[in-house]
Amino acid sequence: MHGGKLAYILSIIILISGLFTDAALPEGDNKISGIEFLTGYGHGRLRSKENYRLCPLFIDLNFDLKNGISQKFNSYPGLLQFVLEPFYSYVWNPDTNMEIGNNFAIKAGIMPQGMKFQPYFKFGAGLIYISQRTREQSTHFNFNEYAGLGAHYFFKKGIAFTLEYRYRHISNAGIKQPNTGIDTNFNICGLSFLF
Repeated sequence: MHGGKLAYILSIIILISGLFTDAALPEGDNKISGIEFLTGYGHGRLRSKENYRLCPLFIDLNFDLKNGISQKFNSYPGLLQFVLEPFYSYVWNPDTNMEIGNNFAIKAGIMPQGMKFQPYFKFGAGLIYISQRTREQSTHFNFNEYAGLGAHYFFKKGIAFTLEYRYRHISNAGIKQPNTGIDTNFNICGLSFLF
């Protein structure tokens, strides 16, 4: 399946799951369980211009999924969250520009909650506006999909230092040509607060 169509389908699925998150959680459990402030460095390749370089700011609003989806997930020992992720990125190469958008993601931890070191997987999709003009993308409004691997290190109760690697693909889902997409690698760090 073409990457753009996959991004479009993932965006719709995760958006719908986000709309029903409050309905899925029991009364009293539909509060934000954590917030993360993440930044870092992203770089991608463009065909006819210099490489794409940017500095993102992600604000992750985390919602616990274990209490509301199913009894079998309630016994899962690791982190299991729905993430609402508005973001802004300052792009300085090949030209000064910006990105703005919102992602919807699922984050699943590998180790039991309560441990100081908690690695996780994250995957998501969303909508993005890029002001940069490139040969790869004929539209400013696009979809993006990403997969990441990260870890929280809790140095204080409820406060963690977070490191994450993320691979992202931007595409307009074939709405207009050209649509070869922009692939970006991110190295991200920040602080996470657990409520």
